[in-house]
Amino acid sequence: MTLSSSRPAGLSNAAVLRLSAVVLLAALFAGCQPTSNEVSKRQVAREVAAARERLEANDGGRLVLQAIEAHGGLEAWYAAPTSSYTWDYSNPGMKLRFKSRLVADNRTRQIYHTLLTLGTPEEPLPVTGRFAWTGEEAWIAPASITQVNPRFWAATGYYFQSIPFVLADPGLRYEALPDEQLDGKTYRMVRVGFEAGVGDAPDDTYTLYLDPESHRVAALRYTVTFGRSPQATAGARPETLFYYEDYVTVDGLTVPRRFRGFNWVDGKAGTFKNEAWADEISFRRPFDASQLVMPADGKVVPKP
Repeated sequence: MTLSSSRPAGLSNAAVLRLSAVVLLAALFAGCQPTSNEVSKRQVAREVAAARERLEANDGGRLVLQAIEAHGGLEAWYAAPTSSYTWDYSNPGMKLRFKSRLVADNRTRQIYHTLLTLGTPEEPLPVTGRFAWTGEEAWIAPASITQVNPRFWAATGYYFQSIPFVLADPGLRYEALPDEQLDGKTYRMVRVGFEAGVGDAPDDTYTLYLDPESHRVAALRYTVTFGRSPQATAGARPETLFYYEDYVTVDGLTVPRRFRGFNWVDGKAGTFKNEAWADEISFRRPFDASQLVMPADGKVVPKP
């Protein structure tokens, strides 16, 4: 708080003294209260301490913590109010390609997207549309857009782009695995899963390939159980190998701009499956909560 020494016009000496006393008392009282910036720093410190305690509980968590530190650290992640970028996803098998600009609140995990293109991998066309996850429901507008399920896609790009940081969240399980080779190089391995009842797909798993020198995520294998019955996911689950490439550091966080996916068959990469690109990356872009309100032409998509 900055106090001015200038005297307001028209005030007597006594009035100035009284005003100065009030201002001084207010300043002293304010000095005993945390400013909004100090509250933020304290909140970050609490979140970092809690995450570190979770991650240091076993060998798998410690590997994830090491990766997070290599990508910028817990402090930088928890200090970032938002995540924002364009996410361009292409899947020839689904005959789907779409690009959206998303902004996510890193604490509430509310996310809204502005659709930019939608179509096939060969022909993505300009489109006008929006979708969001409000924290309670997922919607898309206009309702005529059926190729993009907001219940799945509102957070999927955000989650993949935010690995390994989001792997410090509560409700996760960590398991250190034996080292594995990929493309002739040996990587440290850790599998991350969800506790029962966490999210729409608690049976999903992420198996990370961590570079032994840089400790960054080089690739991961993931399963998708969203929308599948427990019977369908009870046995062996198909995995996709996802390469993390073209790293860039923005606002202190090191994240990929290129992703390539392959079917994982018999312990090795098989046929090409999907790919994605991230651009216009920021961890400081303002979050506009009004974008979470569903337009009149939208529809809510329920949990499958």
